[in-house]
Amino acid sequence: MRISKTWIRSIWIPIIAVFLGLLVGAIIMLLSGFNPIQDYANMFMGAVGTPNAIGEVLRTATPLILTGCGFAIANSAGFFNIGVAGQALLGWVGAVSFALWFPDLPRIIMLPGAIIAGVICGAIWSGIAGVLRAFFGTSEVITTIMLNYVALYGTNAFVKGVLAKGDNDYSPTVPTAARLRTPFLENLTQNSTFHYGLIIAIIAAIFLWWLMRKTTLGYEIRAVGMNPDGARYAGMSDKKTIILSMLISGAFCGLGGAVDGLGNYENIIVNDAMPSIGYDGMSVSLLAGGSAIGIIFAAVLFGLLKIGGLNISIMSNTPSEIVDIVIAAVIFFVGAQYIIRYALNTSARRQAARNASKVTASTAAAAGVASGPGDAEADQPRAGEIPPRKRGQKQSKVEQPDHHDEHDGEA
Repeated sequence: MRISKTWIRSIWIPIIAVFLGLLVGAIIMLLSGFNPIQDYANMFMGAVGTPNAIGEVLRTATPLILTGCGFAIANSAGFFNIGVAGQALLGWVGAVSFALWFPDLPRIIMLPGAIIAGVICGAIWSGIAGVLRAFFGTSEVITTIMLNYVALYGTNAFVKGVLAKGDNDYSPTVPTAARLRTPFLENLTQNSTFHYGLIIAIIAAIFLWWLMRKTTLGYEIRAVGMNPDGARYAGMSDKKTIILSMLISGAFCGLGGAVDGLGNYENIIVNDAMPSIGYDGMSVSLLAGGSAIGIIFAAVLFGLLKIGGLNISIMSNTPSEIVDIVIAAVIFFVGAQYIIRYALNTSARRQAARNASKVTASTAAAAGVASGPGDAEADQPRAGEIPPRKRGQKQSKVEQPDHHDEHDGEA
């Protein structure tokens, strides 16, 4: 199996971005008077040192996989879906509301029903931006940002006015039949909040890969993203593709919110800001370059940084904001990956130039050896042949016999 250089480079760029982010964090730690080696060791042990820590890392990564997949679909179609957080919030509210409104349903119906409700809410919310883009040309960046605020304040009003009891800022806990956490997983991971949502997230990532690589719809989404005019000329409906891509994107984001709500919170609260799983999911997708499999690993990396960062402040009194700086630096270098790509391309061109000069030198040397004794013999004139004229030498006239002398002798 031959691995292309493009594929290798697509792996190296996020790795270099992560390394540069960690390097920036280490420099800031040094300037602040902390030991970066010790702090990073504490971070690592805080993330994988115990079963509880591993469970929390996987729990943190679970919704990021789903929101990352949602952002990747829209990005493949050429759209920047800033509304990932709002769509995840709608999915969270939809799933919890379904579970609270139908508390007597059996688990086999309640859990899928709550998840599907969250998926539908997320899809509808992103579909609004898709319709506005397809029929009116409205920028999805502007509409999704505005819809985020509508989602935040609208869901807060809904929670306080409909779901919460009394003056509480949170809803009741969902029934046991709607929860993704189980006693088995809690005992396995020493009472962590790890839940079965990770299985759903992995299946969703595999589905994304299949959708984008093995189906006609996935091909059309990528074609519209790469060249909308060319896709339209080829007979593809760009309006249909725009709307479908945004609907699917919102469905994945709503699934992320539903899984986080049923697995982590098990209720819905009044939020002061947008859920972090939205913007972190966007960062995960950018770090993975939109790759479905890469999103899984990038989400786990973010889980390691977030959970491990909590251990830094406990073990060495280093502010946990240092970890936020590291994550921000990683995101910066991923967003500015053209710098890394430029450096790699420059290095490749220089290496190619050096190889070309070596080939030229070896060719010239081989030509010199080939023009040795054998060529000297070849330059000798044959019998009766006039030797070739050298550069700068005038050709001498051929001497003719003197007929006057012959006549004089006869006389």
